Amino acid sequence: MSSKVTDLIYWRDMEQTGMVFTGLVVGLLSLFQLSIISVISTLSLVAMCFTIAVRLYYRILHALQWNDGKHPFQSYLDLDITLSAEQAGTYMERFIVMTTSAIAELKRLLFVSSLMDSLKFLILMYLLTFLGDLFNGLTLLIIAVICLFSLPLFYKQHQAQVDGFLAKVKGSVANVKDILHRLFHGGGRAHDSDPAPGGAKPKTK
Repeated sequence: MSSKVTDLIYWRDMEQTGMVFTGLVVGLLSLFQLSIISVISTLSLVAMCFTIAVRLYYRILHALQWNDGKHPFQSYLDLDITLSAEQAGTYMERFIVMTTSAIAELKRLLFVSSLMDSLKFLILMYLLTFLGDLFNGLTLLIIAVICLFSLPLFYKQHQAQVDGFLAKVKGSVANVKDILHRLFHGGGRAHDSDPAPGGAKPKTK
């Protein structure tokens, strides 16, 4: 399953990825004007009209003995999407672990287990209020889909440049965090616990 998703986001099958990407974007854009029920029913209607028309076309060709009568969508019908009991249990266990971990982390932040972490969360929520004024959830979802199908491929093609830029950003963020940490803990510089050069000890009178 993960390999198929990787193949999609890295555009290894251009036709399949293009269909999935276009379908997702068009479907999400349609939600701006129509309800989700109308979008799902309309897309299903269009898909059914297309598949039935293609199926009838192939049957006519077979009746005229112009093809071998092979089902045009047999490869999709043969796809195995069933989950074994072990796989279903594994996925459910992962979902439960992720859910409980998220709830535990949210509880830790809301009830101020760590003042610094709670302040960071407060600032993040404050910034998200400005983001909410600029975009709605549907717009952010469309942007997320576009990024999902573009950023991994961009990173693969420009990995060295991106890694260098990210290293600089991480260094800058680390410096800012260090400054904030010192200000929060009194503003003093960290004491050097290393002994003096050459192992020299302070003289005593």
